[in-house]
Amino acid sequence: MTDLGHARYCDEIERQTDLLRAVLIDADLGAKVPSCPEWTLGHLARHVGGAHRWAEAIVRTKASEAVPEDQVPGITGPGDAEPAALDTWLEEGARKLADTLRAAGPQAKVWSWSADRRAGFWARRMTHETVVHRADAALTAGIVFEVEPEVAADTVDEWLEIVAWRQSTGADEQAKELRGAGRTLHLHATDVPDAEWLIEFGEDGFTWRHAHERATVALRGPLADVLRVFHRRLPADSDRVEVLGDAQLLDFWLERATFG
Repeated sequence: MTDLGHARYCDEIERQTDLLRAVLIDADLGAKVPSCPEWTLGHLARHVGGAHRWAEAIVRTKASEAVPEDQVPGITGPGDAEPAALDTWLEEGARKLADTLRAAGPQAKVWSWSADRRAGFWARRMTHETVVHRADAALTAGIVFEVEPEVAADTVDEWLEIVAWRQSTGADEQAKELRGAGRTLHLHATDVPDAEWLIEFGEDGFTWRHAHERATVALRGPLADVLRVFHRRLPADSDRVEVLGDAQLLDFWLERATFG
């Protein structure tokens, strides 16, 4: 596992939200999000801001179980007709979450849906939740998505950890299918040294590590674009990336490596 450090994650929650706000402030909030077709940009903004407030309530109350959303003040946010209010709501939610996480420290015991029941889980999770949805917003607005290499690499790491954990629980039927010995998937960022991942399928599941090795299929391209493909925010046949080898294996992974 990579670790940017608790302080960095807290800072990134605010920074990534500021970058998201910059995309949204002059955008059409009614525009459909291609990578989340059931959402508009307004829905996306309220999803991110609501997630921030929900996580903040969990950490602030040191909850031992999930906090019902109807018990989280202000979780719904302003509507599309109030873009300035929505912008302020996003900023306030990110700031409150970051401040609460800083005060709690990474080791504070709190509920989470994962095996990691610490405040540090929420600092990392909300960082990358915001990064990925910022990619959605950039795609919708037709602007370039950029992210610092160390943040992007950790976003990929975290996603692999989540999918591996979902497989290990046995409750995710799609993740359970990510097996089959003798097949490998290589992610290779062409613009960041050592930003490479090797996913190895086995009879009982998959494992992954940072490595440069020949694989059944390789996904190559700039790290931000590899991240977007891996999170299903950019098609694998995009001209921004290159797929070498068995493209069906990459499709097999992308269809099953889901959040639920």
